[in-house]
Amino acid sequence: MALAKAQKQKVLDDLNEKIESQKSMAFIDLKGIKVKDLSDLRKKIKQASGQLKVAKKTLIKLALEKSNFKLEKDLEGEIAIVFAFEDPFSPLKKVYNFSQSNENLKILAGIFDKKFIEREEIIALAQLPSREELLAKLVGSLSSSISGFVNVLRGNLRGFVYVLSQKVNQ
Repeated sequence: MALAKAQKQKVLDDLNEKIESQKSMAFIDLKGIKVKDLSDLRKKIKQASGQLKVAKKTLIKLALEKSNFKLEKDLEGEIAIVFAFEDPFSPLKKVYNFSQSNENLKILAGIFDKKFIEREEIIALAQLPSREELLAKLVGSLSSSISGFVNVLRGNLRGFVYVLSQKVNQ
């Protein structure tokens, strides 16, 4: 069903607003995905402070051009955009994980740090550990270094006590 000019303008304005406030975007192909699966994906993305928006390719192209983004290649299929508003990686992770269990969903490309990036780069970003995981690894590394240092100091004291006890027992 064709959209009226006013409806198209409303969709275009909505896309422009989202593009301006996003931290990252991914373009995905939804061809062959069931409505139930799509609504599950929407919920997962929303929980990750993102949004999935389906729109016509011409409207997406117009919105991107207005925001000074240029697609380096034409997108094929039924296109949707995944917007990440707070954490630039969490919604991408949700999409990537969903694409692993549903082969119909294809990640096409994206925009990260105001630059167009290819499919492989979006997947690489989605596979990065979360901020919490990285912080936990950092804390673990720091605490292991400190505990190793404490064990070294204990070893010196333990050796000193052992030598003293041997002298006293003689």
